[in-house]
Amino acid sequence: MILSSHHHKFKDEKAMNVEDIKLRPIGIVEKAGEISEIRIFPKYHQGLTAIGDYEKLMILFWMHLQDKDEGRSRLMSSRPRHGKEGVRGVFASHSPHRPNPIGVTVVELVKVEDGRLFVKGFDAFVETPIIDIKSA
Repeated sequence: MILSSHHHKFKDEKAMNVEDIKLRPIGIVEKAGEISEIRIFPKYHQGLTAIGDYEKLMILFWMHLQDKDEGRSRLMSSRPRHGKEGVRGVFASHSPHRPNPIGVTVVELVKVEDGRLFVKGFDAFVETPIIDIKSA
C-alpha cells in the first residue's frame, strides 16, 4: 500500500539537516536504584493521564554520559549479550556506544505521584534526560 507519492525530506542522508530532528526531554531521573524516581516536567504532566493503568512502561532516555564523538562513531561492539559472544554491529548489540545514544528499558511501574514515576528495573543514572515513555 502506498501512503504517499511525494518524496520525504529524509530520503537522502545528505539532504538531511540536523535541525530537522529535535528531541525535547520530558523529564529527568531524580533517583536511581532498586526503585528509581523519574520527575516529569510540569508541561508534560497531562501526558501521564491513565499511565497508572499499566504495570510495565517502556522508558526512552538519552545516554548523556555516552554522548561523545568517539562513542557515536563506533559501529562495532564486542559486548556479549544473551549468550552471543564475538564482535557484532552496534545495531545487533546493547552497547551504549551508538550513533545516537538512546537507551530503552522496560520497567515495572510502582506508583505515580505528583508528576513523578517510581519504577523498578531502570538502568539509568541520576540526571539522565527522559525523552519518551510508552506503555509496554
